[in-house]
Amino acid sequence: MAAALRLPAPPAARCAPLPPAVSASAAGSRVRPPARLAARRAKGEETPEPVRTLLIDNYDSYTYNVFQELSVVNGVPPVVVRNDEWTWRDVFNRVYKDRAFDNIVISPGPGSPACPADIGVCLQILSECGDIPILGVCLGHQALGFIHGAKIVHAPEAIHGRLSEIEHDGCDLFDCVPSGRNSGFKVVRYHSLVIEAGSLPDDLMSIAWTASPNLLSYLESDRTNVSTFLGSLDNNFMATPLEHSISGGEPSNISNGNASESDGSRVIMAIRHSSRPHYGVQFHPESVATHYGRKIFQNFKKMTRDFGLRSSLLQERKVHSIDVPVVLQDNSAGQCGSVSRDLLHTERLELWEPNGACMLAKRAIGKKCLRLRWKKVDNFLCSAVGSEDIFAVLFGHQSSEDTFWLDSSSIDKNRARFSFMGGKGGSLWKQMTFHLSGQRANCGGTLVTRDAYGSTTNNFIKEGFLEFLNKEIQSIQYNEKDYEGLPFDFHGGFVGYLGYGLKVECDASSNKAKSSTPDACFFFADNTLVVDHSNGDVYILSLHEELSSSNNGDGKCRNSTYNSWLVETEKKLLRLLAMPPGLLINGKAYAISSNVNKQSFLVEKSKDQYIRDVQSCLDYIRDGESYELCFTTQMKRRVSTTRSRQNSRSKTDQRHYSTWQNTRGR
Repeated sequence: MAAALRLPAPPAARCAPLPPAVSASAAGSRVRPPARLAARRAKGEETPEPVRTLLIDNYDSYTYNVFQELSVVNGVPPVVVRNDEWTWRDVFNRVYKDRAFDNIVISPGPGSPACPADIGVCLQILSECGDIPILGVCLGHQALGFIHGAKIVHAPEAIHGRLSEIEHDGCDLFDCVPSGRNSGFKVVRYHSLVIEAGSLPDDLMSIAWTASPNLLSYLESDRTNVSTFLGSLDNNFMATPLEHSISGGEPSNISNGNASESDGSRVIMAIRHSSRPHYGVQFHPESVATHYGRKIFQNFKKMTRDFGLRSSLLQERKVHSIDVPVVLQDNSAGQCGSVSRDLLHTERLELWEPNGACMLAKRAIGKKCLRLRWKKVDNFLCSAVGSEDIFAVLFGHQSSEDTFWLDSSSIDKNRARFSFMGGKGGSLWKQMTFHLSGQRANCGGTLVTRDAYGSTTNNFIKEGFLEFLNKEIQSIQYNEKDYEGLPFDFHGGFVGYLGYGLKVECDASSNKAKSSTPDACFFFADNTLVVDHSNGDVYILSLHEELSSSNNGDGKCRNSTYNSWLVETEKKLLRLLAMPPGLLINGKAYAISSNVNKQSFLVEKSKDQYIRDVQSCLDYIRDGESYELCFTTQMKRRVSTTRSRQNSRSKTDQRHYSTWQNTRGR
């Protein structure tokens, strides 16, 4: 069962804070070597001790990528803590009293190290943990400079998602990493602020710089074929998506100065402390497009070992660790190590248990099994009949209420060559509309569900819409054989949208405004039609629930409505071919009325306000408050009939992707 939603993974990968205090006896009773590690020791095999990392999360989407890299390199997942989740006393107890960690990594993040709300406990960690190896990435790098007196200034140019060639001094952090122009060492940069080179104190030394002011986009690099690139990753790369942080906030306390490359100076890309094992990199070694990124993490691990592990035996550590199945290959092997995704998505890693499968088996008892029946009409589309005609004939009688259309006009197989459409009709169909009850996190909301027969129920969902929808998806089972022969991945299920307000369910603290539209609205589409624009084929799909009382054991219901929908829809399509061209939206004889074209849209914002808002977005990015902002506006136009809307759309909309969703009783 496919669903038109991908739930966010990063929150599930987090480790919950450790308990405030654990007695020695209690710790000794619950901490034991992982099963696989113990088995290897029993066989007399050599087992290098994993390195335990405390990963400080500065509320950044890239933290999840750092988590994955450290899991592979260290042999055990790091413990992730938000920068305001633990106090300095909590950090001190875990690092020094419990001796739970061997090193610390400070993640990237929005904002400035000069703003306490942006950096949290990180500055005190850098100041007080002088004998703990620390690696700061991006914002963490700037924090290392700031705490020792360096100035944080605007970069010569805000760099977001572009690559630079790097030159370094050959220190341990860059061991076996090439240096300089045309060396192959290219890194991904996402930052608007930098450390001013002339302000470095004696305690800090720059160890890497931009090799030239020239920048490369991802497509201008030697990794332009994404599919080939991801299929041939070596140990220097991690197959994880580039993600961007979306945030706002008050402008940070940033120096008005700017770093300059016009005089031949270079932008600092890495620093180290002269006497402490503290390092910082301005770029993103965890990014999939950074060359030698994993090697840098491996070097930091080796430097941690050389400096001296905080604990000599795994059993002595007072943090429960699991034995992660990690494939660690030598660089020459040309293979990418990986961490089991099941473990990365475990809600609480320190509470993970091997017998968790028993719980999954018990939950499966309450699942419902859906079966799929489908028909294919070969080469249906032609010059006179288009997807607009199909939509109008099948769903126009509903005045397009309770309908959806995920449209694509592209025939490029690497993009979206399929269009999906559907409406109310099947017995499993339902509409779910969700309104948040407040503007803050964990506020829950009201879910209104309307079924195919018109019945409506209202429920308060305390855990939020995303968790509710995830449970709905997990409650469905299907038979893979039903989907054999279909060239697309969506076969019916949940279709809809998520509003911006739902960010409060994704770790945002609050919303500044309340939406006038529902915060989420989804259909469960059991009857769906799919158009393949590459060859003109049309697929008719229908889902039904498998019930033992209404089938003969083969999953095929008898005397059910789904069969009639398949047959009736096929008949309507065939009748469409017989219609005179002048009656078709896509027919050559059709002409759009002048009234449709002359009607104008009403824009939500004035031109001056729109320009001011764009400048405000640019200012936020320049000050490092966000990596990327999604700025939208609305345009409205009243259309007398859905038919005229479709007519206008068919002649003017040439986009690769467009979406139509019409809901009743919002």
